Amino acid sequence: MAPRYAPSLWARLPAMALMLEIIFIVLFAFFVETEEFKKTKNQEFLYLYANFQDVHVIVFLGFGFMSMFLVRYGFSGTGFGLLVAAMVVQWATFINAFLSSFHSSHFKWPVQINLNRQGHACVVMQRKDLFASDFQKIQHVVVTLVNAELCAASALVAMGAVHGKTNPAQLLLLGLLEVTGLVVNQGLIKKLFKNDTFNTTMQLHVFGALFGVMTSWVLYRSEAEPRHEKEKFDSKTGLFSTLGMLLLWMFWPSINFVQAQEIRIMYSTYLSLAVSAVTAMALSVLLSPKGKINLVHVQGAALAGGVAIGAIRTVLDPWVAMVIGMCATLLSTLGFRYMKDHMLFAFECHDTCGVLSVHAIPGILGWFADLFLQLVNIDDATIAIRFAVHYICILLISVSMSLVTGTITGFLLKLKFWKPQQDRKCFDDQAFWEFPHLAVHN
Repeated sequence: MAPRYAPSLWARLPAMALMLEIIFIVLFAFFVETEEFKKTKNQEFLYLYANFQDVHVIVFLGFGFMSMFLVRYGFSGTGFGLLVAAMVVQWATFINAFLSSFHSSHFKWPVQINLNRQGHACVVMQRKDLFASDFQKIQHVVVTLVNAELCAASALVAMGAVHGKTNPAQLLLLGLLEVTGLVVNQGLIKKLFKNDTFNTTMQLHVFGALFGVMTSWVLYRSEAEPRHEKEKFDSKTGLFSTLGMLLLWMFWPSINFVQAQEIRIMYSTYLSLAVSAVTAMALSVLLSPKGKINLVHVQGAALAGGVAIGAIRTVLDPWVAMVIGMCATLLSTLGFRYMKDHMLFAFECHDTCGVLSVHAIPGILGWFADLFLQLVNIDDATIAIRFAVHYICILLISVSMSLVTGTITGFLLKLKFWKPQQDRKCFDDQAFWEFPHLAVHN
């Protein structure tokens, strides 16, 4: 007999989702318009649309199938990923363009407080428009969709750390706050350093992974740890998850190319991924007490090389890309084998999908590899030191922002208002989905 689950979604998910959609419709109605398409741009459109298709497959098919690895959480893994990504794409489209307009315009507050001769404060009303330049609506083009889906990918990375331990209403809030923190962090770095060095997939992976891990740390359930009875996979869910990994592995060069716009980065990504796949299987056998391949190790570590190359802006020789892919896979596999359990024991932090090993560690490795490769080509010691400080500051700001925003989000999600599922209902679809064949008839 199937257990009776409380209808906790009735009072939270419909109201939250519909309210957000109404808000987004209003925002798009007043602030967004579609750019006029000219026939002379046919070639450019086809080029951009091909990039959009690849990123689209990564976000919805790749991450969707890969989230189906838990034996009783397949519906939720795929369905909630679709829910969060679809909502986040709308929000990211708006907030990306809004902050870009904010940085490119001369912003003036509508109200200014001045002191008169007697020392009393007086309020002076400024001109009605907030921006010195004429207001223009956000142009909705293919590029904005690609950038929005990259933000959605970052949100799905963060979602992997709390996989199975939150309800969909909590996941919606997590996705919106993660993307907001990511975009604000990018704008802050651009404002402070006056360049686009931050615009790499390092931001996407490292920010999302650390954000999710900190959220998971705050949401730690002592009663459900160290190992939940439903946190396992079987041959069927493992097969679907492997399909997702293969989709990500195939299309990963595209996501790095979209960020770097450099063809040689695409070649480097493919070579690094090829080395990662081979190295992951070899290391999995070496680390197994029985001398067999661990599917979880292969699924995560096979992508580590692509993540590391995504953080690199320097043009690489093929052998360098292959070495970076091997090193990233080594660290990722060791992380899957040892780090997840040690983090749970030492810090009471449960990372369901191992996003720290798949995304954060390879991303940071690639960031420092890029720093080293660029320092080698700088002859002036003073310039080299300034460049290194510049790079490290960008990384520290990103890490700090992700840790702080992830912690705040965790405390918000921990409120009883969200009615999270009980410990025994974690990693279980029956808490949220209908199963007619398991219905209990009175």
